[in-house]
Amino acid sequence: MVGFVCNGLDIRVLRLMFGAKKFISRNSPAMKTKLTQFRELLKVQRYAWRTIKSYSNCVVKFLNAFSAYRLETVTERSIATYIHHLVEKKGISASYQRQMLGAIGKYFELCEGRKLDLKHLYPKRQASRLPKYLTKDEVRRMLDRTGNIKHRCILMLLYGAGFRLSEVLNVKIADVDSASMRLLVRGSKGNKDRSVVLSETLLLELRKYFLQYQPKEYLFEGTNGGKYSARSVQAIVKQAAKRAGISKTVTPHILRHSFATHLIESGMDIRYVQEMLGHNSIKTTQIYTHITDAAKGNLRSPLDML
Repeated sequence: MVGFVCNGLDIRVLRLMFGAKKFISRNSPAMKTKLTQFRELLKVQRYAWRTIKSYSNCVVKFLNAFSAYRLETVTERSIATYIHHLVEKKGISASYQRQMLGAIGKYFELCEGRKLDLKHLYPKRQASRLPKYLTKDEVRRMLDRTGNIKHRCILMLLYGAGFRLSEVLNVKIADVDSASMRLLVRGSKGNKDRSVVLSETLLLELRKYFLQYQPKEYLFEGTNGGKYSARSVQAIVKQAAKRAGISKTVTPHILRHSFATHLIESGMDIRYVQEMLGHNSIKTTQIYTHITDAAKGNLRSPLDML
């Protein structure tokens, strides 16, 4: 890439630019106008608020990097140089690379009226990592050693229903249907609704919790009402794992992984697991079938069973 020139933009100039002081402040009128326009158009297209937030952050960095140039002069080759710099010098992850390219492409499409071809800049190889999960005994210890009823219910919802962290924060009292024993998940990832089975054990705990805390709208609320904070949930999980004597890092999402893994392990049809997790593609759910590989050491030949 040495000497690579993009529309008159030498990579050495780009590198100096990327390391230089920002030309545009996030709070400047110009930046605010651009970001407001971008966010409003994303909202019209019904993007999730998390995507809008992450795309906006990426666009801020991109506009800062190219603030000395008119955007109409920026080409796919210019962006390739920028991405190369981020990968080689900043060490960005493959997922962040995809996010950055998605944000740049969408910004040019919506705000500049240009459809860029950036497909060749997406990482081709995705790291194949098996999801981390807990054993049933580890989950049991976390629950048994959590005395606070509210905290225990949050742990049970993460594990017993496979909720994402954001779903725990957004669940409302009205979403708990004890008559049909279902939990409604509204506007989840991909702006989809779904329903999952409500555990009888969880329902009993929720009734005790409700009598004690009496939440008004959301199932789990802060001290002054409103949604419970993500940081509080993360701390609850971390402390529960510590009390259970689990040395590895445990997050809310690992409890979701454990939920899926244990369902597959119990023999549940993967299509039902996909529905409960809210996955668009069965391929996303298939990663949890790794449990069958891990259990192969316990398999016996049918010949030995004669």
